[in-house]
Amino acid sequence: MSESKYYTEEGLKHLQEEVSQLISVERPKISQQIAEARDKGDLSENAEYDAAKEAQGLLELRISKLQTKIANARIIDESKMDSSKVYLLCNVTVKNLKNGAIMKYAIVPEEESDLKQARISVESPIAKGLLGKEVGDKVEIKVPAGTVPFEIINISR
Repeated sequence: MSESKYYTEEGLKHLQEEVSQLISVERPKISQQIAEARDKGDLSENAEYDAAKEAQGLLELRISKLQTKIANARIIDESKMDSSKVYLLCNVTVKNLKNGAIMKYAIVPEEESDLKQARISVESPIAKGLLGKEVGDKVEIKVPAGTVPFEIINISR
């Protein structure tokens, strides 16, 4: 039994669309490849058939994992969350006290993180160090490059 994971409505919708696409588009493609390879004759020496069957196995595994994630997904209701402290789904503006850089991050579920869009996983060292803190709090967060002091400037939803 897998543990529950939290998602935004958008994140869960993305997972559902991916499963739908794999089932309705990719699965028939692989079935077609297997049928074409089977029509070529002796299966014992047919590399195309073996490759298609392996691709089918990987696809079915991916579909199964996604369906399990969806079954165990929990939607986060942002309207019931406290915005005075740093929690999941908040936007937090922090100042790096070492170099004065100001950064804004959205704390999101692990599956929805994207550093290019400044969406960091709740499981990341920075997010873990900020969770539960308030505006004005100063924290030292251990990251791979060492310990970095931050000050929380703003929290919003």
